[in-house]
Amino acid sequence: MQNFDDIRFYKDDEVHTALQEYVKHPMVKALLQFTFPELGTSDIEAIVQECHSIADFQTKVIYLSVEKVLEKTSEGLSDNGFADLDKDDSYFYISNHRDIILDTCLLNYTLHNHDLIMTASAIGDNLVQKPFLMALSRLNRNFLVLRGQSPREMLKSSMKLSEYIKKLLDEDNRSVWMAQREGRTKDGNDFTQQGVLKMLGMAKAKDDILDYFAKLKIVPVAISYEFDPTDMLKMPEVMAKRMQEEYKKSANEDFNSIMQGAMGQKGRIQIDAGQVLTAEDFDTIREKGLSVNDQLKEVATLIDNSIHRNYKLWPANYIAFDLLKNDNKFEDEYTEKEKRQFDRRISRRVDVKNPLALNSYLLMYANPVINKMALDEE
Repeated sequence: MQNFDDIRFYKDDEVHTALQEYVKHPMVKALLQFTFPELGTSDIEAIVQECHSIADFQTKVIYLSVEKVLEKTSEGLSDNGFADLDKDDSYFYISNHRDIILDTCLLNYTLHNHDLIMTASAIGDNLVQKPFLMALSRLNRNFLVLRGQSPREMLKSSMKLSEYIKKLLDEDNRSVWMAQREGRTKDGNDFTQQGVLKMLGMAKAKDDILDYFAKLKIVPVAISYEFDPTDMLKMPEVMAKRMQEEYKKSANEDFNSIMQGAMGQKGRIQIDAGQVLTAEDFDTIREKGLSVNDQLKEVATLIDNSIHRNYKLWPANYIAFDLLKNDNKFEDEYTEKEKRQFDRRISRRVDVKNPLALNSYLLMYANPVINKMALDEE
């Protein structure tokens, strides 16, 4: 039996003890006061004391935290496609990745609203270095993806991760969420990394990899924020990449992104579940007689096409495209008022006299339009 203790989330019998240890931590107290602003400290602690499982903590605390975030920082969350999923089935959800914490929180909020099985969710261990963040992640059913390893260690931990995901889906009937790539998409260009699929397939045992993927019930998910509250924080890395310079994160960069992602204004948000990838989808790939690597490329394209097709385009996306192309192709998709508002957003975030900076910022919002247009052309 594989031992998953170094990557797993809390077992239910560990939850109460962990909560008692961290309930008085300043950041956890701040989260609880944000969630229950009308309650005093003793009443909040009484709610926490009632949590004896992850399901308790997620439904009595985290669900309400997400609701409060949506109420204060968005113009509402809409969803599509989840009514088509089976309430008793576990699924492997793979989505585009824009926000460190919120992507998976919004998915689970939506799953709970539809009475679907909530996910165990992958998170990089580099994001939970602070003990209270590690505890909160394990309380929220996050499991760790180990980063910064040697190639040999990475191979070993990838195999363990793959086995753990298989166990969650098969034995525990627990849905799983994973981002389509390592790290967030910084430039708005959402594409699945083959390495993610390669890791996922490592637990296939004697199965053909495409047959194994069919068993996982893969659901591509598109998460669309009208405005990215971390767009300005992403700019230095985007610029460094475009200038082919090495980029080094600052000490608290990830934590600042988590906080800004949660508390920054997002406008409207939509989350769309694509159709479950079926055996027929994978048979079509198999019939091409490709190598395993090329099969993985085809699976990645299948996922990408679903995400691009289901991605909700907002006025800001169309405005950014028209500004980028110096055109008015999509002028029917936005108003003059929306354009003026977006122009103000740009001027507050970017040195508009720097063509590369302006171009990079506009691409963040225009790339989803470009990807959907490419799909239509095919």
